[in-house]
Amino acid sequence: MRKMLQAANRYTLVILRRTGKRGEPGADEIVWEHGRRNFELRRDGLLCIVGPVIADESEVAGVCIFTTDLEQTKRIMNEDPAVKAGIFVYDAHAIESFPGDALTDRSNLAQIS
Repeated sequence: MRKMLQAANRYTLVILRRTGKRGEPGADEIVWEHGRRNFELRRDGLLCIVGPVIADESEVAGVCIFTTDLEQTKRIMNEDPAVKAGIFVYDAHAIESFPGDALTDRSNLAQIS
């Protein structure tokens, strides 16, 4: 465990929350642009994990992990079209994780076990 801790990398966790503006006219188009931008951030290597929260009773709209430090992540998020429009607000937290951590492709789980 000590060896792994020495190899840990820093990331930023973002928790995205809906506001009352999510249901306003025009919000769907802005959220679509938010999603399109997320794909660009993934392509550019700045966003390594993004996960919308599937409809539940909470105000949490999604979570993501950026490869950038806390300050750069805040600059990126402050330029997000849905954040700028007040549809989403966010919390950002500096975190550490280990090389090789990744999401598993669940479609292959039966083949893996």
